[in-house]
Amino acid sequence: MERIKIAVLDMYDGHANEGMRCIKTLVENFLAQEEIEGSYEVFDVRQKCEVPDLSYDIYISSGGPGNPVPVGEPWEKPFFMLLDQIWQHNRQPHHPQKKHLMLICHSYQMACLHWNVGLVCKRRSTSFGIFPMHKTQFGLKEPVFEQLLDPFFAVDSRDYQVIEPNYHELERMGAKVLCIEKERPHVAHLERAVMAVRFSREIFGTQFHPEADGEGMLRHFQKEEKRSLIIKNHGEAKYNDMVNSLQDPDKIRRTESAIIPTFLQRAAEQLVGAQLV
Repeated sequence: MERIKIAVLDMYDGHANEGMRCIKTLVENFLAQEEIEGSYEVFDVRQKCEVPDLSYDIYISSGGPGNPVPVGEPWEKPFFMLLDQIWQHNRQPHHPQKKHLMLICHSYQMACLHWNVGLVCKRRSTSFGIFPMHKTQFGLKEPVFEQLLDPFFAVDSRDYQVIEPNYHELERMGAKVLCIEKERPHVAHLERAVMAVRFSREIFGTQFHPEADGEGMLRHFQKEEKRSLIIKNHGEAKYNDMVNSLQDPDKIRRTESAIIPTFLQRAAEQLVGAQLV
């Protein structure tokens, strides 16, 4: 088979983060498999206005800081254009080899906004921690979630959210809401956020961070500077809860080993199948 080309879109705008390290590790592990031949390239989207073209097979677009609502930055138009180019490419029947796209957190919010599948708004307070994700009826049948319990746990770190799904637009696209955030009975008047969407057979997005590496993040959070910052912003109870959850093999480790690896494996299988047609 031909070599698989993967584009990793760095949306962190130069901010220190663990997300890119985790994504690159998962991609490198995937490419290291004996039956896989390929390479990947990182694009610094927000700092350097680097946006890949359509010559790649698989795209993974990271989380990042700030407001997902466009404000006229130079990189925004090329980024949204790429989303539409991938969508249009996949709709063409004469293109058996589809383009596969994974959208994480900030990228997911921007895609939901661009494709009008829900309301993107600021949260009352920052969501930071490890929380349960509750599958919908479609999420229970989602292959990428097949290895995960219901609910499953994931790292959530965001000031914004996607709520009020636009079911008319979702149906028009053939998209499905896969999971929603935990129920909060003490604030029942607040709608539960949409935490993952299957936009199409090839395009998948999560509000949470499926790339989070429990062991690496634990080392990161145990650094005194990071520990002090978390306790200052979120309290010692939240810090202790995160540290305990990061050490639980049924939480973050299970999610990390399931979602992105399965997405990549399924994409590779489709690409191989298309080459054999």
